[in-house]
Amino acid sequence: MSEPDLPSSAAQPRRNRFDRMEWAGAFGDLGTLIPFVAAYIGVLKMDPFGVLFAFGAAMLVCGLYYRTPFPVQPMKAIGAVAALQAVQTATVTSAAVYSAALATGVIWLFLGLSGLAARVARLVPPTVVTGIVFGLGFGFMLEGVRMMHNDWTIAAIGGIGTVLLMRSRSVPAMFVLLTFGIAVGASRDPQALTSLLQAGAAFHAPSFALTDLTWNQLFVGIVLLALPQVPLTLGNAVIAIREENNRLFPDRPVSESGVAVSTGIMNLFSATVGGVPMCHGAGGMAGHIAFGARTGGAPVILGCVLLVLAFFFSGSVELLFRLFPIAVLGVILFLTGAQLALGSSVFPEERGGRVVVLLTAALCMWNVGIGFVAGLGLHHMQRRGWLHF
Repeated sequence: MSEPDLPSSAAQPRRNRFDRMEWAGAFGDLGTLIPFVAAYIGVLKMDPFGVLFAFGAAMLVCGLYYRTPFPVQPMKAIGAVAALQAVQTATVTSAAVYSAALATGVIWLFLGLSGLAARVARLVPPTVVTGIVFGLGFGFMLEGVRMMHNDWTIAAIGGIGTVLLMRSRSVPAMFVLLTFGIAVGASRDPQALTSLLQAGAAFHAPSFALTDLTWNQLFVGIVLLALPQVPLTLGNAVIAIREENNRLFPDRPVSESGVAVSTGIMNLFSATVGGVPMCHGAGGMAGHIAFGARTGGAPVILGCVLLVLAFFFSGSVELLFRLFPIAVLGVILFLTGAQLALGSSVFPEERGGRVVVLLTAALCMWNVGIGFVAGLGLHHMQRRGWLHF
């Protein structure tokens, strides 16, 4: 896994590329995207058009604006709670998810425009930031292992082949892995492939999704979904992505306030078109980069693919997801986590700082919000001499 190619000087602007490596890197975040989108569509019965349209438009704009592999991902805590509650109690509906995106948009737009996001981020020490990124990387790797557990043979073949091709600039590893996954899925479920091939294109137009929103759905979206996500988003999708982007692309730096405003705008848009809460997770950038992306061309490409699916093939997207083996998604997620963890492996020299990093990382593998808060507490206790390591 190589570092991205950087411009030779700050005067030389980074331009988006659309070569085969950008195409390969564009699909490097599928390990996170597909499972959550499939849950929203399959469990909550959300309209596939709105979900795909929101993601596609956000990725397209981010790629053109940032000109780095700046990611757009589903908010994980909201997605997990929404799917679980929908199965257990039917409390969470599609409208509640729209209201969660609306509330998330308002919260982060306020934090960004007011400067509060940047002020809070400045209070976070480097040891905690490193711990967050390191923990996210290992968390992705563990989740990838769980997904690969469904079929170790397929995972081993796909994983070994992908690792051997990771440094190849002539044969993009992601294309080979995707082709392998589709071939496995087609051989195991030929009926799904047949149905997918027979499905014709049908145009879908956008519509306003908030017309029937009730106070009860708004309450569920804010209290049950949006508010618990805030500390996780601050750690992973504001502080960590700023650290990751600025480390890899110093010629295209971003700020916490800018990322917060971006998060707010894209969630307000998502709510109006029937999409889901989205963020700029640091793992998404690692996934794009691990498979070859070096510019904003990757999110532009993936965004355009999702927009085509939304406008013309959203009725058959469930069949497409069903065709793809979960073990292959696990390989993608595992390698994404490895890329992210490797980038955060520079530990502090002092023993106390290293302990704070490791404990923060361990908690972030379980819950980023809790790990973020606990890491801050550990750092300050260690600085005041209350803890001795």
